[in-house]
Amino acid sequence: MSDYDISSIEHEALLIVVASTFGNGDPPENGELFSQELYAMRVQEGSGDGQDSSIGVSSSKSFMKASSRQDLIKLPVQQVKKIDRWDSLRGSTSDTFTEENFGPLSNVRFAVFALGSSAYPNFCAFGQYVDNVLGELGGERLLKMAYGDEMCGQEQSFRRWAPEVFKLACETFCLDPEESLSDASLALQNESLTVNTVRLVPSKTRGSLEELLSKFHNKKVYCCQIKEPPLNLTNTGNGEKTTILLKINAPGLEYEPGDHVGIFPANRAEIVDGILKRLTGVEDADEVLQLQLLKEKHTSNGIFKLWESHDKVPPDSVRNLLLRFFDVTTPPTRQMLTLLSGFCGDNQDKERLQLLATDSSAYEDWRHWRLPHLLEVLAEFPSCKPPATLVLVNLMPLQARFYSISSSPRKVNNEIHLTVAIVRYRSEDGSGDERYGVCSNYLSGLQEADELHMFVRSAPSFHLPAEHARPIVLIGPGTGIAPFRSFWQEFEMLREMNADVPLPKVWLFFGCRNRDVDLYADEKTQMLNDKILDRVFLALSREPNIQKTYVQDLIEKEFSSLYKLIVEEQGHIYVCGDVTMAEHVYQTIRKCIARKEQKPETEVETFMLTLRDANRYHEDIFGITLRTAEIHTKSRATARIRMASQP
Repeated sequence: MSDYDISSIEHEALLIVVASTFGNGDPPENGELFSQELYAMRVQEGSGDGQDSSIGVSSSKSFMKASSRQDLIKLPVQQVKKIDRWDSLRGSTSDTFTEENFGPLSNVRFAVFALGSSAYPNFCAFGQYVDNVLGELGGERLLKMAYGDEMCGQEQSFRRWAPEVFKLACETFCLDPEESLSDASLALQNESLTVNTVRLVPSKTRGSLEELLSKFHNKKVYCCQIKEPPLNLTNTGNGEKTTILLKINAPGLEYEPGDHVGIFPANRAEIVDGILKRLTGVEDADEVLQLQLLKEKHTSNGIFKLWESHDKVPPDSVRNLLLRFFDVTTPPTRQMLTLLSGFCGDNQDKERLQLLATDSSAYEDWRHWRLPHLLEVLAEFPSCKPPATLVLVNLMPLQARFYSISSSPRKVNNEIHLTVAIVRYRSEDGSGDERYGVCSNYLSGLQEADELHMFVRSAPSFHLPAEHARPIVLIGPGTGIAPFRSFWQEFEMLREMNADVPLPKVWLFFGCRNRDVDLYADEKTQMLNDKILDRVFLALSREPNIQKTYVQDLIEKEFSSLYKLIVEEQGHIYVCGDVTMAEHVYQTIRKCIARKEQKPETEVETFMLTLRDANRYHEDIFGITLRTAEIHTKSRATARIRMASQP
C-alpha cells in the first residue's frame, strides 16, 4: 500500500483493498501515507459542500478515530447526526449499490476486505475508513465490505469473499470468469509447489546474518552487542525474572526518546531440533543450501522450464533458516495442515489433519485451545514426515518484535535500553503445555557480548514537544513505563547541562499488580527528589489489604488538578500500554471532562480529537495478551456471532 501512487486512483477501473488495522484503530505502517492522501482527497472534495469546518477533525487519524469510536456508534442516530462530519463514517450499512455516485472516483468500482481482531476495541477501523471514504468520493462498491477476524475464521472469510469479488468484477467488465482466472494465474506465475518443483541445492556463498536478514525483510538491519546480562527489575522472592532491563551497545544508531526498536529474535533451539528430526530430504541440517523453484518461461519458441533461486529465502543451512527466518511457533495455517496431511503414513493421522484443514470450526477450536507450534503438530501426528523444501516455502517469516526504547541518547551515548516483560503462559486455559514468548525469552537468555540484530523505528507522534512550557501527563502501567524512562532521562540531562533550563510539570501515573513489580521504583523516587518528576501516582491491582486500583481510577480521583494541566494549561498526554488500557484511559478522560464542563460526551469527543490534531494526545499501544481466559472467551464468542451473521 505504501508503494501505491494515489494520483492514479481516479483513473482506476477496479480497486481491490485488503486492509489491516493496527493498535487502537490506526492504519498499519505501510498504510499511513495512503490514509493521509485519501483523507486529503476527501477534504478537497468536501471543501465546498457547506459542512461545518469548526469541528476541527483535521487529520486522517482523527477522522478515522471519529468513525471507529465504539461508544459513539451506539448512540441514537439523531445524536450522531449532529456530528455531520463523522456521519458517513459509520460503516457500509446497505447492500444496495444502485444509487448514482458523484465525485472524483465515480468511475471506480471497489471492494474492501478488512482484517482485524475483535479482541481490540476498534475492530477493523482502518478497513472501514477506507471503504467509507472511497464511497464518499464517488466510488461504486462491488459488494458490502467483509470482515476477517483473527479470533475466528479469518481465512475462511477471505476464501469466501475473494471468489465472490472476482466473479462480480468479471460480470461488471463483461469477462468470462473461468478464462479470466486462467489468465490471472498465468500472469502471476502461480505454479503449484510440489516435491518436483521445489528443491534445495548446495550453495558456495553465504552472507553475514546481518546481510541476510536485511535482504529477507527488505530493511536495513544492524548487528549490535549486549552490554551486560539482563537485569531483573522485579522482586518476586523466588528469583524468577518477569521483567528485565536490557542494555545494548548500539554505536551509530540514532534515536530519540519515544522511538522503538525492532528486534529479530531466534526460535527456541529445542523446537528447531525437534522439527529437523521429522523433516525429510536433508542429510546435513548445517550445510549451506539454496532453495530453488522450477519456473515456466513462456517465449515465442514455446514453454521452457528452468530452476531459479527463491527471490526471498537466502542461502543458509536449514537449521539456521528455521532458527532465524521462519515462524515455527504460531499455530500452523490450514494450508500447512493440508500439506502435512499429504505426507502421513497412517490413514488416521491423514484424516484428522484433513478434517482440521477443511472444517473451519474444528480448526479454530483446536488452534485456540491447543495453541500448538509446528513441533507439537508433528508430535500429535507421529506418522507425518514432510519434506523440508515444502515446509520452508509454506512457513511465514519470523517477524521483528517491537519495543519502546527506555533510554535517552543524551544520558547513555551509543546505547539503547529496553524494558522487556518475559512472556510465559500455558495453553488449554492454563492446564496445557507451557508456551514462551519468542522474543522476550530470547532476550532474557542473552549474555554479555552476544549479538543482537535490530533496527530503529522512529515514532514522531510520541516524541517530546520541542518547547517545554506545557505540562506533561504520562500514563503507563507495567512495561508501558518503558518510554517514560527515556523521557525523564532526557529531562535529567537537560537539567544537568543547564541548571536554569525550564522543564515542564511532569505527572506520572503508573500501575502494576503489587509493590514487588513496581518498575524503576528507586529511579522514580530519585526523579521526584531531583524535581524532574513533579507527581508520581501508583495504582496497585493485586496488593494484599489494599483496594484494587487501576490507572484510570487514579486519573478520575485526581481529575480536578488534571483538568487544569490538560485543558487550562494545554498540556500533553502520553499513554503507553495495551490497547484495552488505552481505551479505558481515553474514555475516563473524556467522561471526566464532560462531568467537569457539564457537557455531553459526544461534544467532548470533538475536543479529544482536536487534542490529537494538535499533537497533544499521544499513544504508544501494543496488543492484548490473549491468554487471559476472560478476554479470549469473550472475543471468540463475539467473532463466532459475527461470522454466523455474514452471508
